[in-house]
Amino acid sequence: MLTVLPDRPTVTQLDLRAEAFPPAPVDGLYVHIPFCFHKCHYCDFYSITKQTPERMDLFVDRLLAEADLWRDRQIQPRTIFFGGGTPSLLPVDSMRRLIEGLHVRFDLTNVEEWTVETNPATTDAAYCRMLRGLGVDRLSFGAQSFDPAELKTLERHHDPADVARSIDIARNAGFTRLNVDLIFAIPGQSLDSWQRSLDQAIALNVPHISAYNLTYEPNTAMTKRKELGEFQDTPDEIELAMLHEAYARLHAAGLDWYEISNYAANIDNANSEACRHNLVYWTGRNYVGLGPSAASHIEGHRFKNRPHLGEWESAVPHAGSGGTLPVIEHEILTLEQRQAERVMLQLRLRAGVRWEHGLRERYADTLARLIQLDFITIDDTGFRLTEKGIPVADGIAGEFL
Repeated sequence: MLTVLPDRPTVTQLDLRAEAFPPAPVDGLYVHIPFCFHKCHYCDFYSITKQTPERMDLFVDRLLAEADLWRDRQIQPRTIFFGGGTPSLLPVDSMRRLIEGLHVRFDLTNVEEWTVETNPATTDAAYCRMLRGLGVDRLSFGAQSFDPAELKTLERHHDPADVARSIDIARNAGFTRLNVDLIFAIPGQSLDSWQRSLDQAIALNVPHISAYNLTYEPNTAMTKRKELGEFQDTPDEIELAMLHEAYARLHAAGLDWYEISNYAANIDNANSEACRHNLVYWTGRNYVGLGPSAASHIEGHRFKNRPHLGEWESAVPHAGSGGTLPVIEHEILTLEQRQAERVMLQLRLRAGVRWEHGLRERYADTLARLIQLDFITIDDTGFRLTEKGIPVADGIAGEFL
């Protein structure tokens, strides 16, 4: 039996099965496809390169075997997200078999959004038509920058022109829900260069743009290069100016922020272009992850698959439901921990944090201090960041953890 400690989560590597978790709806399904043409220097997601089509087809076998482990839970996701890695690197027949296999194993009648991350350098018309025909309705393109020198710094292997070409291919295949990812505070990037990247992304007329500041994650090539003195951090005042520039230019283009790094059209109505799958994460709802390193959350149970392709494959039973999940980490959060985590996540949203279960009373002193600093505003529904609070959101979130 697992024992929940009062002040910290339980970490376990016990024999864990899908039926062990509390009965609850699962809103999101995430599938991690770890294959990449090249490992980008800033990326800390689990990925591997130089895999053959035969190897990737075997991977699909194991993904569907893992999906079998969840069949008895009768999962009915509302959103699906294929991330990586580069999901579109899967051979077309392997991707078709994966999608058709998920249709067989899960009830997908309630799916309202299905996203696949796509590499602008390898976008293919037949591939996009296959995805659209099998129910995928949203593509996300990793542009990151429209400056060739900045792409080289990031070790991105595509040309700026590839992004517009890919968007045209996607639209011709029937996609209207499209996202473009951008990164700012890249070493050597100027405010003028960032403005040009924003303008070129806006010119694509997509309904969603993500704009992330570069983060130096541990054990990435980017961080090692920084430690070796190849480049320095972007000055705080320039990074802040880049953030404000994104808000101003994207708002003028009809894309408003709904999460600190994400901008979409129609965020205040039923036709919102906000990423519904990511909102599952940010609002603390339940989701299941398939594939190596994929994370899941069900009613306070948070767990993560083995972050190694071979180990994950060996840990997935070869047939049937009810087998042991390929999990290496498992935490059971207390109610207080779940509440603090929801605050941390919802604080990044324009909608802010909703009052729940004594939250206002529990954090009364913290809230009063943040109001005095003009970092948050409060009303009868909850609290949210001010313009002054947005640049220091991570520090504010730490006040609640």
